[in-house]
Amino acid sequence: MNTVVPVPSTFELPVEAFDGVGDRAFGIYVHVPFCATRCGYCDFNTYTAGELGTSASPQSWLEGLRRELDTAAELIQAGTGCVPTADTVFVGGGTPSLLGGDGLADVLGAVRSSFGLTDGGEVTTESNPESTSPEFFDRLRDSGFTRISLGMQSAAPHVLAVLDRTHTPGRAVAAAKEARAAGFEHVNLDLIYGTPGERDGDLDQSLAAVLDAGVDHVSAYALIVEDGTAMARKVRRGELPAPDDDVLASRYERIDTALNAAGMSWYEVSNWATDAAAQCRHNIGYWDGGDWWGAGPGAHSHIGGTRFWNVKHPAAYADRLAAGHLPVMGSELLSAEDRHLEELMLTVRLRSGVPTTLLGPAERAAAEQTVADGLMVQRGERLVLTDRGRLLADAVVRTIAAA
Repeated sequence: MNTVVPVPSTFELPVEAFDGVGDRAFGIYVHVPFCATRCGYCDFNTYTAGELGTSASPQSWLEGLRRELDTAAELIQAGTGCVPTADTVFVGGGTPSLLGGDGLADVLGAVRSSFGLTDGGEVTTESNPESTSPEFFDRLRDSGFTRISLGMQSAAPHVLAVLDRTHTPGRAVAAAKEARAAGFEHVNLDLIYGTPGERDGDLDQSLAAVLDAGVDHVSAYALIVEDGTAMARKVRRGELPAPDDDVLASRYERIDTALNAAGMSWYEVSNWATDAAAQCRHNIGYWDGGDWWGAGPGAHSHIGGTRFWNVKHPAAYADRLAAGHLPVMGSELLSAEDRHLEELMLTVRLRSGVPTTLLGPAERAAAEQTVADGLMVQRGERLVLTDRGRLLADAVVRTIAAA
């Protein structure tokens, strides 16, 4: 079992966590906690201006971010004798584009100053289409960003309204084209499917818009109604129906068919790309068990089998760093059993599949049953989900892990 450890004001990694750091992929995730408005389905650690109070601001957040990254580099250097160079950087949120091109350039500058960036490193930022412009993308390209991820969700106005999204239906496609014109080869559009009131025709309209945008990557996620969100309250009151599993499965198949026909292939259950170069290397680092430092309020990190996470509120985050402490709120030490289960859960979702060498005898027997049931297929020394298996990926994991 994993052990959750309360973290004192000074945080230290266990000595064994440093083994192999630098040999595995190393990424930096930066969490920007600011949003102009709160979407009804969102349960991320984000804050609108009215929720921040007077003791937190983008400027205090950026000052804290610089301190956290510098301190993180010092901690890892003390444990390993060197600072690992970042292979990938991912700026997420929240709405990173609210920082503007100059603000995001400052974020990347802070990463470069503390950890550096490998030649050919991937640098992604998420962006809300409404807070972007041609000038914004030009500034990001000049500062070293290589990849843009835009939150589209849907092209249907009534679907966006249910999700409480503020951008106009055509803006995401226009923003993607602006990013491409600025020189970005790698642009992603996010879709959400299964929103109450969404029809097949609405999804087809969204897919046509995605393909018109000329992007090389698409992420598509089934709507999940998270506890504590405005949407969950509406579902509980009967104002909105809960997402239907059969509808979600049908919509997923519709997405996969359209993207395959356009030359995009799945490489993870919720992600499609035109080729290997278009795949998100930062996320692959997560799925392949790499190391990453998550900087910013509420960000999670993983170094050598130790997972830890920061305090959530931007004011508390800035205060901890101003006092000379890392803002870590808690940590957990992953046991060998935990790490095995996590590797199984992640590799099942990948097109490369689960290596049979990962499985014990009982797990192999259970996996053979999933093959017999048509949920997986054996390709060499790996087991890969079938099209039907992708719809039941969680059930496949449960079947194998329960053996």
